Amino acid sequence: MKTELEQQDIEAIAQRVLELLNPILTRANKGRDSDDILDVKGLAAYLKVETTWIYKQVQLNAIPYFKAGKYTRFKKSVIDKHFEKKSMKVAV
Repeated sequence: MKTELEQQDIEAIAQRVLELLNPILTRANKGRDSDDILDVKGLAAYLKVETTWIYKQVQLNAIPYFKAGKYTRFKKSVIDKHFEKKSMKVAV
């Protein structure tokens, strides 16, 4: 049995599929972005600060970081949570 669809029916189906997939795709992309690993230069660019400020914060243990061998690295999602907590304390 073969069924032919009108162009507007096809477009309506495609639109509905996009509506259903959009929340799933948004969550998947958000999770992937927040798990990015940044180096000092990348974190400085992300936070819009100088690299010297990042090095100082690491030296003071003021921001969360980890070592990959001799390299200092930052997990973007952990950094986001860290500064979210800090901004809540300041706002209160």
